[in-house]
Amino acid sequence: MDATVDITVETTSVEAEATALDSYHKLFRNAPSGVEFNKLRKRLVRLTREAIDSYGMITPRVDGTRPKWLIGLSGGKDSYGLMAVLLDLQWRGVLPVDLVACNLDQGQPNFPKYILPNWLDEYGIPHRIEYQDTYSIVTEKVPQGATYCALCSRLRRGNLYRIAREEGCDALVLGHHREDILETFFMNLFHGGKLAAMPPKLVNDEGDIAVLRPLSFCAESDLEKFADAMRFPIIPCDLCGSQDGLQRNAMKRMIADIEERMPGRKDTMIRALGNINPSHMLDRNLFDFAALAPKD
Repeated sequence: MDATVDITVETTSVEAEATALDSYHKLFRNAPSGVEFNKLRKRLVRLTREAIDSYGMITPRVDGTRPKWLIGLSGGKDSYGLMAVLLDLQWRGVLPVDLVACNLDQGQPNFPKYILPNWLDEYGIPHRIEYQDTYSIVTEKVPQGATYCALCSRLRRGNLYRIAREEGCDALVLGHHREDILETFFMNLFHGGKLAAMPPKLVNDEGDIAVLRPLSFCAESDLEKFADAMRFPIIPCDLCGSQDGLQRNAMKRMIADIEERMPGRKDTMIRALGNINPSHMLDRNLFDFAALAPKD
């Protein structure tokens, strides 16, 4: 009798462990189990799903096959967080999309080529590593003392579009978050003389690839905490990340100061970008002011 009881308990324990392992993607098997981390994870998942649903990011294919997304994985906290949250949603059965991670090795000095392939292989994540020496082009074309970001970004985006086509992907998915969108808005406001930000969803000029930003509602501070807790092997950018005085850094400091003085303003500002009243702006292309007249 005692032996039977022992076997039953052991079997039940093994089955329970297997069920627990099947309840989440193996990327999360060594994640913290505390209350604070679980709240953080749920918040990121909820906000990401909200952005995906709100902006119709999942576009069904005409032939009925599953859409396929190319995930831009740079090795920074944001792209790691994006990858993890999308895998979490996919594992939960609420993201019916095939995912392929892609890292574009741009030939930057001291870039540790082994980190991302090893990490992706460890967790069985489909991926493609592409080498394109855009670093030499950027450093040759950009005058000394100027910032590299604009040219670097254009070259990177062009290569990612090409790779997305080659991989049969419908969308290129990027890890831009709430602060990225707000910083872009203020850069355009102060330096570009226009009201524009990073949209959560757009289509490229050729019309064949969607660009998606599922982390649009997620806070950068949450992604930083998430990356620390998950122990992602962060790869720093030795190109633009080493330059001081970038306009974006100035915007980041300004927004952080506003948030410190008036907590909650970041969320208010991101909501405002989705709550525009054209008749209360000055753009004559969006609203016909000339036809506006009081009733007789």
